[in-house]
Amino acid sequence: MKKRSILPSAVLICSVLLCVCYSPVPSGTRIPSEKEKERGYDLLIDARQRKEAEDDCKKMMGLISELYKNAEKGCASNVVISDEIMYQMAEKLKSAGRPVMTATIYSNMENYMEMEDFINASTEGRSGSAVVYEIHSDGGIGRYQYSYDGKDMYVLSAKAAWDGDNKPVVTSVLYTRIKEWEFTDKGWFCYKLCVPEYPEVTEIVDGSRMVRVWPITEENRKMSEKCVLGLAYQGNNLLCSDWDADHMEHLDYNGMYEYLYAMKYQEKFPSEEYPDGAPKNEFERLIMEYLPVTAEEIQSYAAFNEEKQTYEWARLGCFNYAPSYFGTSFPEVTNIRENKDGTVTLTVDAVCSMILCDDAVITHELTVRFAEDGSFQYLGNKILDDGISNIPKYQYRIIGK
Repeated sequence: MKKRSILPSAVLICSVLLCVCYSPVPSGTRIPSEKEKERGYDLLIDARQRKEAEDDCKKMMGLISELYKNAEKGCASNVVISDEIMYQMAEKLKSAGRPVMTATIYSNMENYMEMEDFINASTEGRSGSAVVYEIHSDGGIGRYQYSYDGKDMYVLSAKAAWDGDNKPVVTSVLYTRIKEWEFTDKGWFCYKLCVPEYPEVTEIVDGSRMVRVWPITEENRKMSEKCVLGLAYQGNNLLCSDWDADHMEHLDYNGMYEYLYAMKYQEKFPSEEYPDGAPKNEFERLIMEYLPVTAEEIQSYAAFNEEKQTYEWARLGCFNYAPSYFGTSFPEVTNIRENKDGTVTLTVDAVCSMILCDDAVITHELTVRFAEDGSFQYLGNKILDDGISNIPKYQYRIIGK
């Protein structure tokens, strides 16, 4: 994928609710010293800037306070509000003139032109500032003030949460230099923050962020949620391998079963109910619903226990899965093509916000056939541009498969 570079490449903020107000860099903004710039993180914050960020956070929290108070929060100590409530909170900020996104995948930034203007101005070397608000899944918000001085870009990030009395509390304020950034052809703003590095720390600190500026179409969003989000690129290889109806022997049927189960029944696979694996008929029936394969072929291709008449299943762990950044990617449909034979081909990008910070680690074409009742079958997948050579070799769930 060709990308339109803005300065150095960078990371994006994803799953974030954004409110962006483009304006010149505020007068009195503290400029870090050369020594601070070199380090780039935990920069000193001007007292006026801190107060402005904290006051602004509390003001925005006030706009959504009633929604939070009335929201169903469950009994867990870690509050998680519903997507619907987050959407309503986004509407509140949108109606107040704030560009906004929710923390859900495929969420669009309303009033995105404000952020686009800031990025375009920075591309042209003009100083400016943009404030972005993020609605968190716990009902709190993040405030991200991006500023560009003609040479360097910084972000002043503040986070606010609710206390036990449903009062807003600012929990952190940080000031960091952005060392790399870009605006891709798909409209993603990607950047990398300055973070502690070796030998100061012994583990990798991920400073990558991705922000979707240009919206995904409603049709692409619905197709992404329906056909690919439930599979993704971890624990199964349906989307990250080449196959078609005549070449299905290399698919990981034992691995994909739990994902197809969750897609069909809209609930997590109850592994505790299958200590000896999945019953033969149940396993084959589900697989055949989503793939053009026979029971005999499944038994030949998958790990099958003849004696128990069950298909083996194992939880992902250190013995059968090597974590990779690619595995954290989520699939995004970017194009839908209707074919003459009645099938539909989806062009899908694997978007990875961790470390790789890439809006298309691989691009693949997934062909499906829809029935009148809305159900569908996967018919084949093709990874384009030799992308398969850029991702880790797939590791089958069952050792020895």
